[in-house]
Amino acid sequence: MSKTFKVLENPELGRYALADKNLKAGDVLFEETPFAIGPKLDSPPVCLECSCPVDGNASDQKCAKCGWPLCEECIAKENDIVYHRKECAIFVKNKVKFQNVDDSTASCTQLDCITPLRVLLEKEENPNRWNAEISVMEHHPDARKATAVWNADHHNIVKYLRGPCGLKDRFSEDLIQQVIGILEVNAFEARTCSGYAIRGLYPKLAIMAHSCVPNVVHAIHPTKDYRLVARAAVDVAEGEMLFTTYTYTLSGTTMRQAALKSGKYFTCRCARCLDPAELGTHFSSLKCQKCDNGLIESVNPLDDEADWKCTHCEYKTKGAAVLKAAQVMQAELDELAYMEYGPERLENFERLFKKYRSVLHPLHFINTSIRHSLIELYGRIPGYEMHDLPDILLERKVELCQDILKVLNVFEPGKSRARAMILYELHAPLILLAQSAYRQGTLQGVSLKEKLIEAADILKECAEILEWEDSSTPEGILANVAKQAIVQLEQSIHSLE
Repeated sequence: MSKTFKVLENPELGRYALADKNLKAGDVLFEETPFAIGPKLDSPPVCLECSCPVDGNASDQKCAKCGWPLCEECIAKENDIVYHRKECAIFVKNKVKFQNVDDSTASCTQLDCITPLRVLLEKEENPNRWNAEISVMEHHPDARKATAVWNADHHNIVKYLRGPCGLKDRFSEDLIQQVIGILEVNAFEARTCSGYAIRGLYPKLAIMAHSCVPNVVHAIHPTKDYRLVARAAVDVAEGEMLFTTYTYTLSGTTMRQAALKSGKYFTCRCARCLDPAELGTHFSSLKCQKCDNGLIESVNPLDDEADWKCTHCEYKTKGAAVLKAAQVMQAELDELAYMEYGPERLENFERLFKKYRSVLHPLHFINTSIRHSLIELYGRIPGYEMHDLPDILLERKVELCQDILKVLNVFEPGKSRARAMILYELHAPLILLAQSAYRQGTLQGVSLKEKLIEAADILKECAEILEWEDSSTPEGILANVAKQAIVQLEQSIHSLE
């Protein structure tokens, strides 16, 4: 399929990819356009062209032809409609109307049929690609039939498409369920230019095996028909397996395993999942309350019911108790997401961080989540804007960034988007701290120059990674901001010579 990788197959992994030559970090592995894109499952009412949220009751946010959701902007450029065009014709032909909803923030089951329908229609239009790339994808029919989701999909999608939508003679029940399963198991999240989440079916990326420490990164370009570009995140030797990730790397093992079992129908046995200490990060470890130096870890991370035991003393507890504690802390953390974006929100995150300090390992995933929120707040909200921060809070932001980088260096090594975003957050407080020390006379001109060069190098690494992103996305825009900041910073460095 590619000059950079070859595809093999075995009973445990199914299809998987090996590097077909030595790869350097950043090397392009492949590019591909999606077979289909569309709304995510359980999506609220969204525009079926650009995926922005819409009012499910508003008559002025409906397609003039079929009556299904379209935003006002897409309605105004009706002749340029691309993604909604095919299903619109079916809805018009069969007089299938969108039913108004009471709550436009809740999931809208009417939209669950859209992405499967787009895959089915693309199958008819592009049978060669379907046969070569899509039909061979795993869809776990036996495992899915044992779930309540199968029956819901049969009612909300299969019967709907074959009944009201008039497609009984074109698509069998088994084929529709196959498509639903292929999407559930293989689709990846993409984002529109405006940042709204959708899902896309990328068959080459789906060949990559899963790992909770991926060595492949990808960027999706909404302005180029959602074209995906996959790259090596780190140096990869010829013959090594290529891994993407099907879950969120910055969640603990219990959460990752639950997501993979429920949505992808397998248990991950990567080195990280098998290690109670998560490769030395202690990302899920608790502090022992019975001794001074112990950490509480699962004796078998793949078993939710396994005991958790102290590494230093004989104390142990049930896995269910640890899970419950994590859920309670996460719920308390989630409540802060509804707070106004201001000083009180920041102060409450700091309060929680201190509250959990005696319970969680410093790099625990809940602490890491709090750090992300604090990094976003420091430097951006009234009273805590960057140039208003005293040195102690600038140092706090630097510490927060460095602690997250410790985790990312293990879980997302190399040139990852997450690393680039943290690097951007890190550079500004480093510059301000250096300037402050220089003004106070504790840092000489040569040392100031060294600190500014360090910040410039951080920005350059950030920009190098983010320039792979679509220029219309927040990450792509930030790449240009970083490049401009580099120019200004280098001018400051030259002025010190």
